[in-house]
Amino acid sequence: QLQPVESGGGLVQAGGSLRLSCAASGRTFSTYAMGWFRQAPGKERDFVASISRSGGTTAYADSVKGRFTVSRDNAKNTVYLQMNSLKSEDTAVYLCAADAGPGPYGGRLPGEYDYWGQGTQVTVSS
Repeated sequence: QLQPVESGGGLVQAGGSLRLSCAASGRTFSTYAMGWFRQAPGKERDFVASISRSGGTTAYADSVKGRFTVSRDNAKNTVYLQMNSLKSEDTAVYLCAADAGPGPYGGRLPGEYDYWGQGTQVTVSS
């Protein structure tokens, strides 16, 4: 079992940057594909990015491609989300999730993930 805990959210001006971290307890972190999702008030939980177990394969939502970068450090049991050129529409609670499925790659649907963090708020002011 894995317990992700997000950090690094905050208030930033449009065009600025933030780096989110997700630290996960457990010795088997490297066996989980990891994903980032976001949820704005009154909206569904949307896929942002995912990273494979080894970190060698990543995927992004079209809305963040070229601006966000997902990475992981398995030695530190941590996955990161570097967010650049932030826009007001990026404002949301960002959640980290772990996929315990048999495949090495994370999916794009929330239902494919097994363990979730509580989320960290990102607010982008225009």
